Amino acid sequence: MIGILNRLVEHIEANLRAEISLADLLRGEGTTEYHVRRMFSSLAGMPVSEYIRRRRMSLAAADLLAGDDLLAIAIRYGYGSAEAFGRAFRSVHGASAGEVRRSGGPLRSQPIIRFSLNVEGKRPMDARIAQRENFQLIGYAARVPLIHHGANPHIQEHIASIPVAEHARLKALSAADPAGLLQVSDQVDADYREGSELTYLHSVAVPADAPVPEDLDSIQVPAGAWAVFSVSGPYPAALQELWASTATAWFPSNPWRLRPGPSIVAVLDRAADFSTATCELWLPVEADR
Repeated sequence: MIGILNRLVEHIEANLRAEISLADLLRGEGTTEYHVRRMFSSLAGMPVSEYIRRRRMSLAAADLLAGDDLLAIAIRYGYGSAEAFGRAFRSVHGASAGEVRRSGGPLRSQPIIRFSLNVEGKRPMDARIAQRENFQLIGYAARVPLIHHGANPHIQEHIASIPVAEHARLKALSAADPAGLLQVSDQVDADYREGSELTYLHSVAVPADAPVPEDLDSIQVPAGAWAVFSVSGPYPAALQELWASTATAWFPSNPWRLRPGPSIVAVLDRAADFSTATCELWLPVEADR
């Protein structure tokens, strides 16, 4: 995976003035665009689309200071108008193209990313691969923004809006693994952009053919493999660190890749104030060979 990501960066660098197709690049790599986008975002701290935009604007700034025509620069980097280019330029550099041409800055350049894997091996990751037949996730759904660090207040507000009796009712409906009340994220942006919307489902798992109460939302989950990780510690910090570790350590070191589908958090045990918890993180995977 590290090699694939570095070849992706090389491909981007060679095509900053042309159309960039991740699908074409990855066709012979034996992996999927979905998995590569998720790994790039997790490791680089930004979506691949944002990296491309920053690199293009870094080169565009040099062209601008060299005196090139603004519209010619815009077209060179794939923008249909000087106005669209100007918005992208300001979003990266924090100043307009005119201001930079007049004063030489400010410039906020994006260095070329190089991925490397540093495996220390001092902290083993508890994981197992579980095979599951089709099942359903049923519960209460809401559209919320993705937040990478700290508690998500939108999810907290959604859970708080569910009557206390409904939590007990949901738990009684649980009839498949993973067991108990579940925190489910679905329809997540492949680039894992912070602020992008996802579907959060406060739910339980039930068999695929189980009847769904009319007042509950549901997600059909196809059969497949799941990587299941365990973690205990401060909540949600330990869980968020585990998410990051799957990208930086586990996936690069194991012959599995993410496949589209919901991610599931099962809270196995927790403190009364939820300051600490023991959780399982279920991620849909497929063999990467």
